[in-house]
Amino acid sequence: MSFSDAPISFPGLFGDWQFTVPSKALNIGNGIYWYGVLIAAGLLIALWFCMKRAPRYGLTEDDVIDTVLWAIPFAIVGARVYYVLFYLDQFRLADGSIDWAETYRIWDGGLAIYGGIIGGFLFGGLACKWRGVPVLPMFDLAAMGFLIGQGCGRWGNFFNQEAFGCNTTLPWGMYSEATRDYLLSSVVTAPKGTVIDPNLPVHPTFLYESIWCFVGLFLLVKYIKKRKFAGDIALRYLIWYGAGRFWIEALRTDSLLLVPSIGLRVSQVVAAVAVVGGVIAEVILTKRYKDKPLMVKLALNSENRTLAAKAKKADPAFRLEEEELLASSPRKLFVERTEAYNKRVKEELSAQQQ
Repeated sequence: MSFSDAPISFPGLFGDWQFTVPSKALNIGNGIYWYGVLIAAGLLIALWFCMKRAPRYGLTEDDVIDTVLWAIPFAIVGARVYYVLFYLDQFRLADGSIDWAETYRIWDGGLAIYGGIIGGFLFGGLACKWRGVPVLPMFDLAAMGFLIGQGCGRWGNFFNQEAFGCNTTLPWGMYSEATRDYLLSSVVTAPKGTVIDPNLPVHPTFLYESIWCFVGLFLLVKYIKKRKFAGDIALRYLIWYGAGRFWIEALRTDSLLLVPSIGLRVSQVVAAVAVVGGVIAEVILTKRYKDKPLMVKLALNSENRTLAAKAKKADPAFRLEEEELLASSPRKLFVERTEAYNKRVKEELSAQQQ
């Protein structure tokens, strides 16, 4: 896959003014592309976000790091495997055999977000099981991390001048020689009967998805205190992202068509399954966990209760930071976290009295 540094314009907003955005951030070796830089930046921001919010889910920062170290590599592998499987013809040689050497060249492009989501959640979940970390709370936290990563990463498509849509007359329609050359090629996918004019602006669908992801993140953050069960946030992520991806995919010209006559794409089917499955699971689990507590506060032992009372008497403004754990957590985890919590509290109270 080749990337273009052709000048970009937004005729509806800025008339004939054009500007160029390089696909490479640094021209070293095969090149360090802005696509990779933005994905890496999104991952780091997502990791920071998840680590800071981990206690709200009964998790620790170490839990997050341990899981991410497993999830990220397999998410990348999953994204590549998904892409190769659905675009296998791109990797065939003239005799019909597969050029396996090309299948792992991710620096030439070709990552599918659905594969990344599947790989990340699957192997992240296995890592949680192995490490004794609650799986569903981690999924809730990871869902918001995915939205951050996806929201940032989509701007890599802008630098690569890819993942755009069909023609539009909206003011923010974009145009470049790269979009024109692609629309003139034979790989364009569009519903039967749709007329594509290579000389007209196109939908910046990467922008739509980036905005959709950040709006979803905002809504989920607002919903955190109202969540009803472990996995609630993750399900709402699937519903929100699936709904957005369904309509955005309908605009794109590079998606694999499943039913060409109506323009139904493979990604739209996956999105629809995510939405329908998420809604069904949300309804069932909301009823099942109605009026049941989601989180339980860890208890202080008698010694710490006495020390806390003395500290409160000496300083009425004193407040002890509380910790919570998922109500459905195994007893062993409750014992371990309660012991660690009381140890930390004792050290804090003893230091305060000195």
